[in-house]
Amino acid sequence: MKPLTHPATIAFGIANLYLIDLTGPIIAPDHDLIYHLMGSASSVILPVIAYLLTLSLLFFALLLFPRRPGPLRVIIWSAFLLALPPLLLHTIANFAGAEVPEWITNTVASTCLLVLVAIAIFWKKVLPGFERAQPVAAITLGFFAYIGLFIFAQLCWSGWQARRLNPAPTLHQSQISSTQTHPRVIWLLLDELSYQQLYERRYPGLDLPAFDQLAAESTIFTHVIPAGEYTRYILPTLITGTPSNEINVSASGMLLSLRNPSTGRWTRFDQHQSVFQDALNSGYTTAIAGWYNPYCRILPQVLDHCFWSYRESTPANLSPNRSLAVSILRPFRSLWRDAKHLFGRGPGSPSEETRDLRQHTNDYRQLVTAGDADLADPTIDFLFLHMPIPHPYGFYDRKTKSFSRKHTSYLDNLALSDAYLAHLRQILEQQHQWDSTTLIVMGDHSWRTSLIWADAPGWTSEEQTASRGGEFDDRPAYIVKLPHQETAARIDQPWAAIHTRALMDVLLQQRIQTPADLEAWATLQK
Repeated sequence: MKPLTHPATIAFGIANLYLIDLTGPIIAPDHDLIYHLMGSASSVILPVIAYLLTLSLLFFALLLFPRRPGPLRVIIWSAFLLALPPLLLHTIANFAGAEVPEWITNTVASTCLLVLVAIAIFWKKVLPGFERAQPVAAITLGFFAYIGLFIFAQLCWSGWQARRLNPAPTLHQSQISSTQTHPRVIWLLLDELSYQQLYERRYPGLDLPAFDQLAAESTIFTHVIPAGEYTRYILPTLITGTPSNEINVSASGMLLSLRNPSTGRWTRFDQHQSVFQDALNSGYTTAIAGWYNPYCRILPQVLDHCFWSYRESTPANLSPNRSLAVSILRPFRSLWRDAKHLFGRGPGSPSEETRDLRQHTNDYRQLVTAGDADLADPTIDFLFLHMPIPHPYGFYDRKTKSFSRKHTSYLDNLALSDAYLAHLRQILEQQHQWDSTTLIVMGDHSWRTSLIWADAPGWTSEEQTASRGGEFDDRPAYIVKLPHQETAARIDQPWAAIHTRALMDVLLQQRIQTPADLEAWATLQK
């Protein structure tokens, strides 16, 4: 048992327990964190490895110091163990995808601190119990140290696999003659866009003039069967036409395969078996300005132009876009800032809400800029725009028509979606391309009220009213404006969004000219 209870073993076990909230997302089997990192994975993974080793050495030194029974030994061991409840509380909540209310965190932390103070004062009275409990705790932590070896190995392996995560992609280079042009096909995906909230049961007083104008000259699918509930696997499904309810991602951040929900079988993801390869085959120049998915990493050979953006919460809020040195020092700067704030000497670290607003807003701004550049390029005639709206949390204030400093509602982001649609239309009209353009506007999934947001802390009273108490309507919006279409049309029959690639293909080939053609074609898709 001596190796198991050696101070170095125990210190490594404690350090791993303390940092499992940081290491867990990095070594998760789904590789979700790495898959969505925009910059360098090393700037996230290497600092965590450094924290683990540094903390282990620090704890080892502290455990070596009080080897004999006495107050210092009781206090140090008690401090180690009493720090675990608040840390593990947040770790378990994060792994479960939940949020811990601040009052619970403060209560648990305060209680543990008071217990530690009491132990320090009355250490002689707790010494007999401590001497009985300490060997059990040492063995438990020693066992966890061996789990920690696996965690450490996984960290190192993940860092190596993702060391070249986002190099500049070698994109497809179109060989199409500048004289060969097509009417533009623009695919606008507004994340979490609900048909019900747009056209069927709009919130009273919510003005969406651009969507209303579009409805008057487009075909609206009123009963779309979504390809799923989560963007992670919906977009590969829409792009390839392959049904899936799960994706397999490598530790190097590449999309490997899609799982068929009916058969349970995995199908290899092949970028050449996609709507973008179909567009290239039809003589189009392809481009993406998209959110969330690493489009430029997984589709480089079928894209002539590409930009993607997704800022996410990372372990210790480490940024993949900062240098390694800055990343390693960042938590210490945050602690120093919080300490100064505690004594009224300055602002504390940004809250989760502040970070979310900043990330969501920055993603939107950059995607608008990239999308505008693609829209301004007349050689790009098949363009996919994936915008992070109206996806909650809200970051736009529809009353002031400005970005907000606090979370707003889904309805606010819906108003921003309308403003963006108007912006896109204005650009095309200025280029005299609106009438000739084929425009597909859709949601990847609907507003996931009771599935996710109704139980989230930022749920508002107007969202409660708009959704009739959190009722979930799974129909995403799906709107198709054909070239020179001037009248409204509806397709009320159920229609599966998984046929999106097939629809894009016939639109790219200009085989559908009228709303009647579209309805006839849609009827044949089963």
